[in-house]
Amino acid sequence: MMLEEAGAAAARLHTIQRLYQAFERCDGEAMQALYAPQATFDDPVFSLHGAHEIGGMWRMLTRSARKRSRDAWVLKAGDFHVDGQRGTAHWEATYLYGTADRRVHNVVDAAFEFNDDGLILSHVDHFDFAAWARQALGLPGQLFGWSPWLQRYARRQAADKLARFLANHL
Repeated sequence: MMLEEAGAAAARLHTIQRLYQAFERCDGEAMQALYAPQATFDDPVFSLHGAHEIGGMWRMLTRSARKRSRDAWVLKAGDFHVDGQRGTAHWEATYLYGTADRRVHNVVDAAFEFNDDGLILSHVDHFDFAAWARQALGLPGQLFGWSPWLQRYARRQAADKLARFLANHL
């Protein structure tokens, strides 16, 4: 039994490593394949249900990174841990955001839950929305990044953008 548990933990750790390897090379399709069909994803900007929505977000973000941020795109991920059905990671991404191509450096702590097949069932990314908004949104982010109103606005904008992306990239 202990050997089985060790093998399952190693497989879950490998899933986290593969997720960030795919992210580093901007491969949203490979990222989507690591989520269970009924998976959930939450961060300060997105709240998603199902591998289709989650994969759509990753495909949208990685496509943008490939097209707009190619020279600026940097991902550093590590500090991967797995304990039973749960895992964690720390990652930092530098990229260009928005029509003004503002340089953003986002620092993120991720928490995962896995199903019995080793796929991601729940993924929660934690980052400082106010710090992100100051970098990504320019003056509005600097003035109102602390505001729940701005975060709700950013969430609505992101949801609308993702819905358009999914409608055009089935």
